[in-house]
Amino acid sequence: MKKINVVILSLLLIIASSGITFFATTITQVDLGDKVVISKKDFDQYQETINKYKEVEVLKDYIEKNYYKEVSDELMIEGMKKGIFTVLEDPYSLFMNKDEYKSYMESSSGEYPGIGVYLVANEDNEIEIVAPIEDTPGERAGLQAKDLIIGVNGETVDASVMDETISKVKGEPGTSVTLTIYRPSLKDKFDVDIKREWIDVKVVKSRMLDSQLGYLRISMFDENSAFEFDKHMKELVNQGAQGVVLDLRQNPGGYLTQCVKIADSLLGKSLIVYTESRNGDNERFESDSKKMDVQLVVLVDQGSASASEILTGALKDNKAATIVGVTTYGKGVVQIVKPFSEDTGFKLTTSEYFTPSGKNIHKIGIEPDVVEPLDENYSKIENPTDADDNQLQKAIEILNEKLK
Repeated sequence: MKKINVVILSLLLIIASSGITFFATTITQVDLGDKVVISKKDFDQYQETINKYKEVEVLKDYIEKNYYKEVSDELMIEGMKKGIFTVLEDPYSLFMNKDEYKSYMESSSGEYPGIGVYLVANEDNEIEIVAPIEDTPGERAGLQAKDLIIGVNGETVDASVMDETISKVKGEPGTSVTLTIYRPSLKDKFDVDIKREWIDVKVVKSRMLDSQLGYLRISMFDENSAFEFDKHMKELVNQGAQGVVLDLRQNPGGYLTQCVKIADSLLGKSLIVYTESRNGDNERFESDSKKMDVQLVVLVDQGSASASEILTGALKDNKAATIVGVTTYGKGVVQIVKPFSEDTGFKLTTSEYFTPSGKNIHKIGIEPDVVEPLDENYSKIENPTDADDNQLQKAIEILNEKLK
């Protein structure tokens, strides 16, 4: 086999339109001091890769020499990594630097400093609120699902500065942030001052409504949701609950595995959800024959997203619950979250999910069995009671009919 000498470059820069990341070539090599010997096949493949992506090095070199400010290699490399996700034009796929990845993992655990809202970059390059979290500064300030954050502390923002915006919104507990909000439903723009807190989300809450009806709320699907749900549901049953209102309003989603475990406890032997991916790594999630013996009504709204919709779709399609409220958010794609180098990480959409009846609800949402919009005056009530919540009252009415 023909051998040739070549000086090895350790890293190649790869560009994908406006985005770049690192690529390392694996070759068979023999060390000859400051040179190595590789096979002709490896060399040709290596040279092909260099030729394919050499324009990236040209751009990087030009920026380093001519940009009016000094730019560090670290910053340019981070931009390259972020860019290769940006060109996907998928608001749910992104590269996270060290601080962003740490922040994301804190949010997933249910404990972090901030105002308590889940944000996404929508297709119009806007920063959209998926849902405020129950009993957090964001909810108490009146923020709603589908609200757009268009300014922070007087500075205009959009999804092109999503990472910086999230950092500005979170901040230190006890300090305040001023958000400029645009509410599409009202075509209204307004400022709201919010004091940051340490967010410690109690993801599952429950109580008895009367002698035979229970209420259970899941505010998000974190790493402990299934365990907490099981504990709370058993407590309700032990207190005499024959029917339960399962409240998924303003629940932005979370871990698929937790959602599946909860669905398994509420369904008999049936299909919960299935996923389809381009690489053929498809999955089916099915429940066993065991189930809790309670009547269910599920409350949903425009802030019920992702894992909330998976659970809602499974219960609706299997006729295991009556769904009450308004059409859900409409997020029917699944992401994986992976750690990368030096405490960084990335999130990538890898598949679509389908409800048991074969529906993909992405950008569509799930329509309730009983459409019941929340009374527009509810948010204006300072200390609302159960009687003020018309959606909850409709759920109670339906459960009482089921238990007759």
